[in-house]
Amino acid sequence: MDGRTILITGATDGLGAHLAERMGGAGWRVLVHGRDAERAEQVRARIEAAGGPEPVVLLADLADLGEVTRLAAAVERHTDRLDVLVNNAGVGFGLPGAARQTSADGIELRFAVNYLAGVRLTRLLLGLLTRSAPARIVNVASAGQEPLDFADLLTTRGYDGIRAYRRSKLAQIMSTFDLAEQLAGTGVTADALHPATFMDTTMVRQAGSPVSSTVTEGGDATLRLITGPTAASGTGRYFSGAREARALDQAYDPEARHRLRQATDDLLAASTRS
Repeated sequence: MDGRTILITGATDGLGAHLAERMGGAGWRVLVHGRDAERAEQVRARIEAAGGPEPVVLLADLADLGEVTRLAAAVERHTDRLDVLVNNAGVGFGLPGAARQTSADGIELRFAVNYLAGVRLTRLLLGLLTRSAPARIVNVASAGQEPLDFADLLTTRGYDGIRAYRRSKLAQIMSTFDLAEQLAGTGVTADALHPATFMDTTMVRQAGSPVSSTVTEGGDATLRLITGPTAASGTGRYFSGAREARALDQAYDPEARHRLRQATDDLLAASTRS
């Protein structure tokens, strides 16, 4: 594994920090993304203390698509190869009964961070990933999914944080399937997974959900997609833990995925113009 480079978004807490430290300790060069400089430095220090290669700390708020663009540019400045991209950063349910929140671009916050930020970052890094092939894209999704309502994609009516979160995660899985088809023959794979149910993370505790899994369990499942044999994961698949699973039916509907692609392109184009 020595000499390989991995970018993990949301690497300063929970599953992301766990993955960063395990990958660094295994000899990977880790690009540690986070919003908080102090927490990012703590992860960097723990990787170095474990004997890993010197990590790179990259700060960006993924609720601002302009910062996502700058993050991709920073990755290109710091490395000439990227073996694995893990889109892990996310916003959970939020506090029970909390009001609808929007991103810096005026987009519903969970859709913006959990879905759009990962799409933009991935698109901007596809050239680097392809040049580094064989390479992998791992999208950390969720078993919590809800069908997209294309008449109200950004959940402006009857807002509920759980509904918004679940829609963003289904969108993430749908786009993973599209991406895998797009990348066929390039040597770059794309898969999505639900790492574990209600891991002991800040996100889960904030929502008041009962903890039922450890971060290590989720880390083991995610590492299988990062380092396991390609034949075991393939590409364009959704996993629940270590097992291939089926997402909601809408994820396999070509028309729904086409409509999501169109809406995504429109939202990303609008953010570029603003």
